[in-house]
Amino acid sequence: MRVKLPVSTEWVLHCATTLAQLEPGDTASAKQLAEYYDLPAPYLAKQLQALVKAGLLAATTGPRGGFRLARPTSEITLLQLVEAVDGAASPYECREIRQQGRGALPPEDCRDTCILARKMAEAHDAWRRQLDATTLADILSELPPTAPARTRSRIAPPAGR
Repeated sequence: MRVKLPVSTEWVLHCATTLAQLEPGDTASAKQLAEYYDLPAPYLAKQLQALVKAGLLAATTGPRGGFRLARPTSEITLLQLVEAVDGAASPYECREIRQQGRGALPPEDCRDTCILARKMAEAHDAWRRQLDATTLADILSELPPTAPARTRSRIAPPAGR
């Protein structure tokens, strides 16, 4: 079985990076972001609302409404974005199969946490530390210099703006 993050994780990371490239105060609607990435707008809107609930995005309603970052890019980490939609739980779950089947170990040999579960937890912690150490500002600093202008020109303002 392959454990992987849901596709919505990629969506929110890209959408937050896109919003970070807009001019201060500008917003983009879920529809604009969905069209920009060819994603289903209703489902994307739910993911963006999770970022609002986590305090990472701010949302406004009305004809000029949309989403924008709720904090400076230097204060939003990739870990915060990922955990807002996926939670903080490790994708690895030890089911103690070392105590099952023909190879079952006796209970006294299983008092300590399984070495594999420990190593997977260490890997998950390292992954979380790396994401926590990376901000949207860091991501922006590695984009090509032309990226923000290109992004702003392609996020079309909604009709009537």
